Amino acid sequence: MHPMPSIQAGAPHASLPHRAQVCVVVIGYEDAAHVGDAVRSALAQGPAVREVIAVDDCSTDGSAPLLDRLARVEPRLRVVHREVNSGGCGSPRNDGIDAATAPYVMFLDSDDVLPPGAVDALLTAATGRGTEVAAGLCVRRELPSGREVRWQPELYAGAALVTRPSRRVRLVHDTLCVNKLYRTDFLREHGIRFPEGRFPYEDFVFTARVLAARPRIALIPDTVYVWHVRRSAERLSISLDRSGVDNWRARITAHALAYDILLAAGEKRLARASRARFLDHALRMYVRELDLRGPGYRREWWALTRAYLATFDAGDFALAPAPGRVIAQVVLASEKPRDLTRVKEVAARPARLRPPYARAPDGTPVWSADLPHVTLEHLLHRPVRLLPVAVDAELRPRARGTRLRLRLHELYGRMADAAPATVDAEFVHRRDGRTGLTLTATFRPDDPDPDLTRNGSGVDSWTAEAPADLAALGSGTWDLRLCLRFHDGTTRETTAHASTGPGLLRRTVVPSARRGVLLVQPYATHAGSLAVRIAPGLRGTAAVLGRRLKRLLH
Repeated sequence: MHPMPSIQAGAPHASLPHRAQVCVVVIGYEDAAHVGDAVRSALAQGPAVREVIAVDDCSTDGSAPLLDRLARVEPRLRVVHREVNSGGCGSPRNDGIDAATAPYVMFLDSDDVLPPGAVDALLTAATGRGTEVAAGLCVRRELPSGREVRWQPELYAGAALVTRPSRRVRLVHDTLCVNKLYRTDFLREHGIRFPEGRFPYEDFVFTARVLAARPRIALIPDTVYVWHVRRSAERLSISLDRSGVDNWRARITAHALAYDILLAAGEKRLARASRARFLDHALRMYVRELDLRGPGYRREWWALTRAYLATFDAGDFALAPAPGRVIAQVVLASEKPRDLTRVKEVAARPARLRPPYARAPDGTPVWSADLPHVTLEHLLHRPVRLLPVAVDAELRPRARGTRLRLRLHELYGRMADAAPATVDAEFVHRRDGRTGLTLTATFRPDDPDPDLTRNGSGVDSWTAEAPADLAALGSGTWDLRLCLRFHDGTTRETTAHASTGPGLLRRTVVPSARRGVLLVQPYATHAGSLAVRIAPGLRGTAAVLGRRLKRLLH
């Protein structure tokens, strides 16, 4: 039982228009810098919002008096002051559900905002379709860069009515609670609440409880929530702070509970889909970061993961995309962490499977000679556009001209069958997604490997090379994206593995007729992909070198 919160009420809301049907619950803790903006974004939604309930989770940074001052001038704002910090997000949201008087409720975190028109769009969909839930698109906005990434865009490509969640199993992929509008009496009638206290990933459980109650759901393509991602914040959000293994343990706990809730409700399809999502999303995301952690973390992470995966059955694995299944097989096959670099490449998006390419005695593709029971036979019949092809990339900045060199590896004969033709290489700006430079090069077979030739497989790689005018890119960080084209008419979009040979990934100053000079830094991302940082001109070069010197001095 949490202590009864004290409530400061604003003026009565009876005089508001009849269409004032929504309560926005804003929760916050020690976030005085942002909570005012969140509350104002909710109030700015207009007359559809009957009330905004701001729940302060016993902050000590001035959040509480700030909210009280806002409530004195805004009759629609009520402030709930928790007397003891809950340690999580679930209890404050439950307080909001309990305090709500409006027919519909939605949730907003103190460091995020609602875009204009979000409430009207959701309310129109819910009332027009007569649904218990309405859901729209959330965008993740990286700060301070402003780069935006849409969350689960496939689910919100167009307006749709889902009469039962099991008919749209992809709903389990959207575990967020904040991009949705809920009918208040639906939540109360079914006892749908968040886990109390410190329970990370509480929205996984809440969402499972909602889906288990089989609501009608209206989906809309409108952007209804802006999720601010502040990776440089002093106190990272739960979803961003993955440095400790307790975060992974909490994630597994939440996933397992969500699965049990769906299974107990008879929603076996949704339960299986939630496990497929774990393999394709959570497992791949954490694997990409494993080599950044210490040996103790890796051992404990591996043990936790093996124990959880041991509860999966063949049906759970069958629904997941191939990369997640392969990673799970490797983890289950070994008691200790192994092949982390290669596993990380499989976890990349798109997946890459790097050599060596082993085979079992009967010719079946396998992970490695010492893990022959981790089979990869799906690679023999998977469409070329989905294969985890491996391309190595070298970017060599030189005064006489920068060149990009790409090497495509054979993959159990599939590349030779499709016949590599050309590659389009694009440098895409990390922040705004624009393409700054596109190159096209022709693949040519490398000298045949004598061993492969004796086995009748021919060449084992193809190389393409082209000049790269990096001065055309301008400043910033640029990711390399590839589109491989084959003579059989198929294509494959992928990324390239950053080659780490001597002198390849180093900062270089090169002259430029257009910019004077360029400071060029090719580097490998966390997933091993090639990217490049560019600082043009003397001023840009000096600024980067100055920051580098400052870091060294400190």
